[in-house]
Amino acid sequence: MSLHGVKFIDYELHRDDHYMFIIQESGYFVFEVDFHTIEINDAGICYVAPGQVHRYIKTDQCEGWLLFVDSNYISKQFREAFDTMLNITQNTDLDKKDPVFAFAGHLGIWWLGEKGNDDLMSSVIKSLLDAISGLIASKLLGASTKFKRINSPKYILATRFRQLIKEHFLKLKQVKAYASLLHITPLYLNEVMKEITGFPASYWIQQEIILEGKRLLSYSGKDIREIAWELGYEDQAYFSRFFKNNTGVTASAFREQKP
Repeated sequence: MSLHGVKFIDYELHRDDHYMFIIQESGYFVFEVDFHTIEINDAGICYVAPGQVHRYIKTDQCEGWLLFVDSNYISKQFREAFDTMLNITQNTDLDKKDPVFAFAGHLGIWWLGEKGNDDLMSSVIKSLLDAISGLIASKLLGASTKFKRINSPKYILATRFRQLIKEHFLKLKQVKAYASLLHITPLYLNEVMKEITGFPASYWIQQEIILEGKRLLSYSGKDIREIAWELGYEDQAYFSRFFKNNTGVTASAFREQKP
């Protein structure tokens, strides 16, 4: 859909089961993604992944495109890139002549105006979406200072590790457990993660737990004991200490701070 004249009426934190891409040619867009404020001033792009909590804060004379895309329409290679950049590099500025704007415009024309064989149209739209998501992934990787060797074995290992965390963090909370799944030593996993991301392996496990805790505290009505249990902690007191040690505030204080 076009960003022109869009009025966002839902300013509450929420999460979706699809990707959202903001492709902005001009204007000013401010929103919050996983408790970080992102600003797009003039030409730029941003993505929100499935499961991330977000809310819209402000828009001013925005021109561009807002795409909501099911994961099935994005190639595995590009999904892996987005997973790797999650909460690290999710937006960047663009040149106004960047080809991503032309692709988004063509998609809008086809989506709104062209008629024809449904199967063929579906293939055309899927191809355009794949091209757009690939361009966005490429631009974000190029803008990041952390991901310069994206085809290296270490980068691939780091990507796989973060994917495994997303799949298993509710049950597996030790580096050695993930190292075992990857058939490497915990020491080597730590070395790779420090080299590729700047942080040790344990940091990413803890951050996934804390992030999901923040999400549940912010948008769910569950009490802290329920949230601790859902995150794999039978002892609420232990979870509370873990949360405070990693955020500087208690779980209840964080909940009270939410907008």
